[in-house]
Amino acid sequence: MSVQDLYKQKLRSAVDALALLRQGDFIVVPTGVGEPPALLTALSEQRRQFRDIKVGQILPVRKFGYFDAETTEHVRHVSYFYGAASRLGGKEGWIDFIPSYFSEMPSLIERGLIPADVVFAMASPMDAYGYFSLSLGADYTMAAVAKARVVVLEVNPHVPFAYGNCHVHISQISALVESSDPLQEVGLPKIGPVQQAIGKYVADMIDDGSTLQIGYGGIPDAVVMQLTAKRDLGIHTEMIGDGILTLIESGAVTNRRKNYLPGKMVATFALGSQKLYRFIDRNPALEMHPVDFTNDPYLASRNDNLVAINATLQIDLLGQCGSESLGPRPYSGTGGQSDFVRAANRSKGGKAFIVVPSTAKDDAISRIVPTLTPGTHMSTSKNDISYVVSEFGVAQLRGKSAKQRAQELIAIAHPKFREELSAEAKKLNLL
Repeated sequence: MSVQDLYKQKLRSAVDALALLRQGDFIVVPTGVGEPPALLTALSEQRRQFRDIKVGQILPVRKFGYFDAETTEHVRHVSYFYGAASRLGGKEGWIDFIPSYFSEMPSLIERGLIPADVVFAMASPMDAYGYFSLSLGADYTMAAVAKARVVVLEVNPHVPFAYGNCHVHISQISALVESSDPLQEVGLPKIGPVQQAIGKYVADMIDDGSTLQIGYGGIPDAVVMQLTAKRDLGIHTEMIGDGILTLIESGAVTNRRKNYLPGKMVATFALGSQKLYRFIDRNPALEMHPVDFTNDPYLASRNDNLVAINATLQIDLLGQCGSESLGPRPYSGTGGQSDFVRAANRSKGGKAFIVVPSTAKDDAISRIVPTLTPGTHMSTSKNDISYVVSEFGVAQLRGKSAKQRAQELIAIAHPKFREELSAEAKKLNLL
């Protein structure tokens, strides 16, 4: 049977595809815009027909109907990383949370530690050889495809066909659903004077020829905006977004000086504009790979001069970063921060930056604190921390004593909190 005949045989409506589900199934969905809206809308509308279905995903971008505290016995969201759609449910306790390093999620799925009965994912149109591309989120989804009993792809002509280890053959598919709506766009965060000041400090420390990992957020993007005059930068990251696209268009990114996968950009998921998605389509300079390849600290560290730029919510005077929660209240998740901090520390000439505004709530609260707020989920440990950057300067903590760390961090805190921080540091015998 030809691949075209197989395609026709497996094509059905989103509602009909739900017939493949069994009560108690765990559905794996890709990161961000890799989520399939027609399938998840149908599941939401039919959710009361099911019992104990779980949907596992990092960073959902749409709040589908199944995000409902009243129907969790039917369909319940399980978060690997909270976003705007899932954060409230996490705080209220009707959304579950599975902590893990992003890089280890495929292994957890392969070992059966994270279930993967079913995969629902967006995909590009099929090529002449019967392959679809999961270009928007190869992440942990490729491991789930290999493990799942049922794989349902939502095929959309706007999904780019990317190169790399992100392809699924028609023979692996249980059902296909077609949709044609434009892909969800996620714009660049707003950048203010604080973000610009932090961005300049970091940008001044990035050399031509460096390879970049850029996290999501206003400050990492503020750094990117100040790198357009750099030369021969490379990209080895988890997320490719419009900030990186700006660097490519400016000529700052060439990937020529990468010593690991020279000439190639690699990422595991895409989050941005229609322009970005068009850029990904059949672009030989870009490959999308599973996250256990892109985020593996050993593999990423094979890039000399690897620069990792990630944000935190709070940091204590030892350098422990609380990047995932506000006290015990969940906000995001571990993601790839720890993966890339460790990778940059291992890299020859590498630099790991944690960026943080000095204050929150209109300068009412210091984000640099004596000790993390009780219940805070720690993301980057005191043993891994390297550069910390606020709008008041740069603290280099790696190799420094506890006393030296306290001194460096107090020096980049907001001036109105420095005296108080010094007094608390003395109480902790850090000064």
